[in-house]
Amino acid sequence: MSYAIKNLVQGSRELIAFRIGDQEFCVNIMSVREIRGWTQATPLPHAPPFVMGVINLRGAVLPIVDLSFRLGLGQADPTARHVIIVAQVRNKTVGLLVEAVSDILTVTDENIQPTPEISTDHEKQYARGILAIDKRMICLIELEGLFPETESEAA
Repeated sequence: MSYAIKNLVQGSRELIAFRIGDQEFCVNIMSVREIRGWTQATPLPHAPPFVMGVINLRGAVLPIVDLSFRLGLGQADPTARHVIIVAQVRNKTVGLLVEAVSDILTVTDENIQPTPEISTDHEKQYARGILAIDKRMICLIELEGLFPETESEAA
């Protein structure tokens, strides 16, 4: 039985967990293309404030998004320890600056609790649930909700 079919049968999915400050977030592993070390980005004029600039990724121009700033957690001050998660969001490829990748999680829908009712409408656009795993609270992010169509074109 193939890996994809096995996961469908078991109803599980794999997520990549990462840290921003003291908080942990995760995204579906199927949207992640690669994880690479921090590379200084070249700023773009008139880019949205969460877009740090662009880097050259094997001949392709890759926009780098400060995920901390995009989530409203303050602007990141990247160091050599930061990483870029190269992800596919709809038909665009973007680099997401995070502090570190912390885990690969295999979860089922039963592991994902709904976001609290006190969440704002903005948070509900991208926060798809909370995972309580080993005394950790990890927010599941849906990248399509974090980058609406109009903004993903700007990135």
